[in-house]
Amino acid sequence: MRHVWEERDLRFPFFRLPLGLGRWEGRDLAPLVSLAVLLVFFAFAAPGFFRAATWLAVLRQGAVLAIVSAGLTYVLICAEIDLAVGMIALWAACLCGWLFQNWGWCLANWFGLRGVVGGPWVACPPGEGSAEGLAVAAVIALALLSSLALGLASGWLTVWSRLPSFIITLAMMFIAEGMSRFLTKSATFKVPDVLTALGNDVVDLGRPLGLPAGLRAFLTIPHSAIVAAGILLIGHLVLQHTRFGRYVYMTGGNREAARLAGVRTGRIVVACLAISALTAALGGLLNAGRLTNATLDQNKDLLLSAVACVVLGGTSLFGGEGGMGRTLVGVLTFTVLNVGLMQVNWINDLARQLLSGLVLLAALVANGVLAKGRS
Repeated sequence: MRHVWEERDLRFPFFRLPLGLGRWEGRDLAPLVSLAVLLVFFAFAAPGFFRAATWLAVLRQGAVLAIVSAGLTYVLICAEIDLAVGMIALWAACLCGWLFQNWGWCLANWFGLRGVVGGPWVACPPGEGSAEGLAVAAVIALALLSSLALGLASGWLTVWSRLPSFIITLAMMFIAEGMSRFLTKSATFKVPDVLTALGNDVVDLGRPLGLPAGLRAFLTIPHSAIVAAGILLIGHLVLQHTRFGRYVYMTGGNREAARLAGVRTGRIVVACLAISALTAALGGLLNAGRLTNATLDQNKDLLLSAVACVVLGGTSLFGGEGGMGRTLVGVLTFTVLNVGLMQVNWINDLARQLLSGLVLLAALVANGVLAKGRS
């Protein structure tokens, strides 16, 4: 129960902290200190780092990571792990592209927009107007629902078999990858235009204020970042202000005590893994939209990147502690690191991968040391 109240009722020292960041002691300030150090470093190492283009790149790259990491935060707080998020994101993108390219118009027929000649599953070319709009909604919904089903299956198998979620989600990772390869056969599929718009279009928040063009550039926000902000906000409200959120912390903090208190911990585990799969699918769709197509080469590093973001933000790998605010800080830290290293000319590609791995390793070691200190 200690972890529950730390996330909800703590002050520092004069005001309540927003976004579920919890009590800011030395270990909690570490993610923000790391972010500040990176910003100072890149200010000198990459003179053009503090430009509007860099800000836009951080938001675009961080949006997908934030969405996937938000769902993974539930799982880690619940003291579980989901290794399938990257391949579920790939599956959602591939299924959406394949359905849209091959069966999109027929799905519109199936929903009754017009008569069907030869049955609802006859291959038809994409159409125009409201019928195509419903077809797009149908293929996106099917991609999300199928991914949700994979998450529910992972959760149910974890609870039913009493095997570690590490094993179950590892198997689900291979299943999702295999289905993606079988479906696409290594082909490339165009995704609906609405996903391309969400992944690439921006909103100029400075125009209604009449700001100069130089300032407006810093207030240009990608649509995907707005979606990510909404996901993080909803996740914060659920974790901090609902009974389900309290049960997630209780399940991760002490599962046996939570069970004795009447919490159906099995259902909590299933729900957390389902949420993780759903956000992974949404992130995969937005990433495919940003790239305008779905291929098997996408989302290969999404799992490790999402875990790095959640851990860098201070969410414990041992459960019972964390929050969406911490995940946001972790996403910003990880994205600033990647974008900044790309702008440092004297660091090559191999060194960039090495530095990213060292940062993740340091975060994992620090997390383990602090967890031992708390126990």
